[in-house]
Amino acid sequence: MTLTVAVQMDPIQNIRITGDSTFAMLLEAQNRGHKLLHYTPDRLSMRDGAIVASAETIEVRDVEGDHVTLGKPERIDLSTVDVVLLRQDPPFDMAYITTTHLLERIHPHTLVVNDPAYVRNAPEKLFVTEFPHLMPPTLISRDRNEIEEFRREHGDVVMKPLYGNGGAAVFKVGREDPNFGSLYDLFSVTFREPWVIQRFLPKITEGDKRIILIDGEAAGAVNRVPAANDIRSNMVRGGAAKPTDLTPREREICETIGPHLKKMGQIFVGIDVIDGNLTEINVTSPTGLRVIKRLGGPDLTVTLWDAIESKVHRK
Repeated sequence: MTLTVAVQMDPIQNIRITGDSTFAMLLEAQNRGHKLLHYTPDRLSMRDGAIVASAETIEVRDVEGDHVTLGKPERIDLSTVDVVLLRQDPPFDMAYITTTHLLERIHPHTLVVNDPAYVRNAPEKLFVTEFPHLMPPTLISRDRNEIEEFRREHGDVVMKPLYGNGGAAVFKVGREDPNFGSLYDLFSVTFREPWVIQRFLPKITEGDKRIILIDGEAAGAVNRVPAANDIRSNMVRGGAAKPTDLTPREREICETIGPHLKKMGQIFVGIDVIDGNLTEINVTSPTGLRVIKRLGGPDLTVTLWDAIESKVHRK
């Protein structure tokens, strides 16, 4: 089966391929003989009801700094391609949300991975709250009285922006932290949305596990251990990747949420688990494929493309 695959992503020429899951997906697609097209979100348009993009063909190779050859941009009607990979990085802002409205017009006739309507309706720090029994105590608010009451009940907490990503602006706040007032003021003027406040999980020092689910099934995992004097385990913030297996509790989490993800058309999902507590469900542009393989785990791009190919509507 030869497919035409368009990827909507940030400029491919600027990525660091060592840990880039989108690049890994493109390598596997190319190995399977699929035709690859690339465009950035700003080149997505709707004209008289048709969803079009100025896209170029690409050839990829696993060579840092010489990883892509771009063809000449051409206007492509995306309803004529087989698959669109929705892979630009957050922020999950109105620009991102608008692309999901546009791509919804062509899905599922053109398979969009992940289903754009459910991506729009499942921001990672909100969607996860549908499973409160799997989570640490969590408050979503910008009301100071609510936050103070939550702190009095739970002591040390973590505060982070509701639509943040990559570990940006994640703070641990102690029960009697004298910086809380200033931090509250800073968040108030920086973020218009409510914030996430969660009970601090001390075992974050042992790692924040990223688990990949493909079509609702747990497929692989990596443990991300924070650097010294940091609570953020994101590898872009200095976290160290370690091989890992799933615990019974983590399997329970995957088996609970997996059917929901499958029903929602979320083929490629990354969840974050700390000490048996589900903290986020990432559906926008999850990562982890390359590091899992590098640490001796499975090549999840194979499983992922098997799942995608099984769902394509042939034109």
